[in-house]
Order: sequence, then C-alpha cells, then structure tokens
Amino acid sequence: MPLVFLLGCGSMATKKEFYEPITASVRAGDYSAAALGLEQAKDKGKYGKKDRLIYFIDAGLAYHYDRQFDSSNIRLHAAESAAEELFTKSISKAALSVVFNDNALDYAGEDYEVLYTNLISALNYAAQNKFDDAFVEVKRANLKLEQLEMKYGEAVEAFKRSDAEDSTIAQIDYDIEPVRFQNSAFARWLSMHMYAADGKFDDAQLDYELLHHAFETQPFIYNFEPPDIKYVSEDAAVLSVVALSGLSPVKEALNLRIRTDKDLDLVQTLYTDGTEEGQQYGQLFLPVSEDYYFKFAIPRLIDRGSIIDHAKVYADGRALGRLQVIEDVGRVSRETFKSKKSLIYIRTVLRAVAKGLVAHKQKEKADTGGLGGWLKKAAIDVVTDLSENADLRCARLLPGRILVGDFELPPGTYDLTIEFVDYDGNLVGGQSFPQYTVLESGLNLIQAASSL
Repeated sequence: MPLVFLLGCGSMATKKEFYEPITASVRAGDYSAAALGLEQAKDKGKYGKKDRLIYFIDAGLAYHYDRQFDSSNIRLHAAESAAEELFTKSISKAALSVVFNDNALDYAGEDYEVLYTNLISALNYAAQNKFDDAFVEVKRANLKLEQLEMKYGEAVEAFKRSDAEDSTIAQIDYDIEPVRFQNSAFARWLSMHMYAADGKFDDAQLDYELLHHAFETQPFIYNFEPPDIKYVSEDAAVLSVVALSGLSPVKEALNLRIRTDKDLDLVQTLYTDGTEEGQQYGQLFLPVSEDYYFKFAIPRLIDRGSIIDHAKVYADGRALGRLQVIEDVGRVSRETFKSKKSLIYIRTVLRAVAKGLVAHKQKEKADTGGLGGWLKKAAIDVVTDLSENADLRCARLLPGRILVGDFELPPGTYDLTIEFVDYDGNLVGGQSFPQYTVLESGLNLIQAASSL
C-alpha cells in the first residue's frame, strides 16, 4: 500500500476558522449579519456537499434568532431530511469508516443536533400561530428520542458486518454506551402548552407529569430543580416565555497515541496531553504483526460557557419573575454523543492500526541508511500523524441552555420585556414586546435569545 494512501485516506482537517466572525455576530446579537455570513460562506464553497447538514442547521438557527421564521424552517426542514438520508447512507457505508478518515465522509449529524432542529422549528411555528405544525415538530422530536436505542443497535450491527473477509472487527469485544436520554422536558413543556391552548387539558396534564418524570428518571441530564410551570389558571391567563441562552458545546480533538504489543495481541491507547499524559485511555485485544507507537485523535465535546446567569420578565415595568432552566443543551449533547463516541473510537483505532502497519512497512523500505534514510522515515511518521485528524464538524449555533417561565396575568395588552442578567447581576441584553395582547385562552408565548 503506497504512502499516498496515508494522505488520501485521511489528511483532511475540519475547516472552522470561517465561523469566527459569524459566531462573533451571534454573540453580539447581530443575527442578520450572522445569517448573511452563513449565506456568503455557502456561496464561497465553505460548505461542501458532504457538509450541507451543518449549513442547514446553523442557517436555520441564525434565521430563527433573527425572527425570520419561514427562512429558518425552510433550512431546518432541509436539515431533518438530510439527516435521515445521510444516516441511512452511513449505515450502508460502514466499511468506509474503517478505511477513510471521517472528515472525508458525509456528515450525518449528531442526535442532539437533529432533535433540536425539530424543537426550534416548533418554536418558529408557534411564533406564527401555526400550532398544528408546531405540534407535529414536537411529536417528531419525541419519536426520535424513543428510537435512539434501536438506531445505535442497528449501527453497531452494520459496523460488525462491514468487512466480511476481514474478521478483525468481529474479534472486538465491546459494548457501546447505552442511550439514556429518552424524554425531553422542554419538548414536554411545549406540547403541554399546545394541548392546553387547544382545550385538551387531560393531555396537557399527562405532559406535565411526563415533564417531571424526565427530571426524576434522568438526573444525569436534569441535575437541577424543575421549573415552576403551569398551563392553566382559574382566574387569569397564562403567559409563557422561552429564552435561549449561550451556545452549545463544540468538538475539539482529544489527542491520543497507540502502542501495540504483538506478543500480547494488544492495542493500547494513551493520553498525550495534560495531567493525564501517559495514562491509559483504553485497550483492545487484537492480533497485530508489529510493535509500533503513533498518534491519532478522536473528537470530544467542549463547553463554550455563557455569562448569562438568569433572565427576568416584566409587564408594564412590573417584575413577573425569573425564567428557570428547563434544558441544558450541553448535558443533552454530551449524553447523546456517548454512544456514537464509542463507535468513533473503535473505527479510528482500527483505521490507525492499519495505517501504522502501512507506515511501518514503508519505513522498512525507506531505511537505506544515512541522513537520506532518516529523513524519509521521519517524513512517513509526519504523514501518518497528519492523516488522522479528528472529525470536528458540528453545528455551532445551537443554544447552550433553554429557560422557561409561566406567569399568571389578567387578559389584556402589555408592554413585555425580557432581560438577561450575568453572574455579577449586570444587565447584558434584553428584548421588548410592546403592546402584546395576552389572550384569556389559547397560547400566549413569547421568545427571546441571547448567545452571550
């Protein structure tokens, strides 16, 4: 296998620098500029066909923040369709992921990314009073959660069938991380209010109970108290408020090294950075023909943080109360990424071991002695390391947290304001809704966002 194979099968790195001015615009609340920046990036070819899903999601988010709800939904619907198509293709092309660097393949999205395309789309429809359409999106989000475990079971089986002639994969004894997130409190909150707005109070009560069940059974996601919520009032109307704050985690490379032991049939992976340098990350028992030691990388999710501590809601200058966190998108993303990360790790180790063997053989041929031979071997080592860049593609404009509040008000017209407050108590942003009419019945829902 020639040296060019090492370059061809994985020398691509994730391109993300063009996002910096777009993210800066989002942080500054200039969502029109962010949407324009995304469209210009697409026109300049920053998104290839294999990265189209990322464009659809992030553009959908930028237009949502900018309150261009139709433009947002056009892209979010395209994102959902692309995700379904690309995941099906990724199953059929499982063998390629053991040969090619993941950056070379179509990006099929993360489960949390696809989940929130539905929920943001539901918010778009709700803002346009298209409640039937909004409810369809919430149902689709809940269905995706219910099917996650089955989805990864199918992915594992496809991976194990990916190379009928080479039994190496079948020899691996491993279990993927179980999918533990199956009930979104925010999705329940949305459907609860839509049921209530339609007069279906029994169904609304069921969602109310399922919302609290999400907190009780998934403490690894909901490690905070559930918000105070209500969907009906005996002598007033209910004003419901949603605020999206911060930005979701992004992927960064976790650099590791592989060390093989042909006598023990052992492939050991070791940390290379930080306080854990030299410690074992994992190991697989596989037949290997040579002892070698080289670098590879896998993606991990890193929080971006937010300066926003809470949000306050005012009606005609009178404080109604605070919004409370109902969903930490960062925790959801890390939990749903676990199962996929297990598969990524196995695929990457197998690919890296195969490349290492190629590099070892190439170095033996290149060992002609003297400085020339040394330089050739050094070049092969460099190429081998460069060929295993982690796939760091991800949607970058999802919110970090979702806050909600339900407040009782007499029906009427109000000047409403949502204020975002940082951890030092400083006002850092807000949004006004002048002359908003709170109806006696139906859905009274306002939405705001701050990506700080």
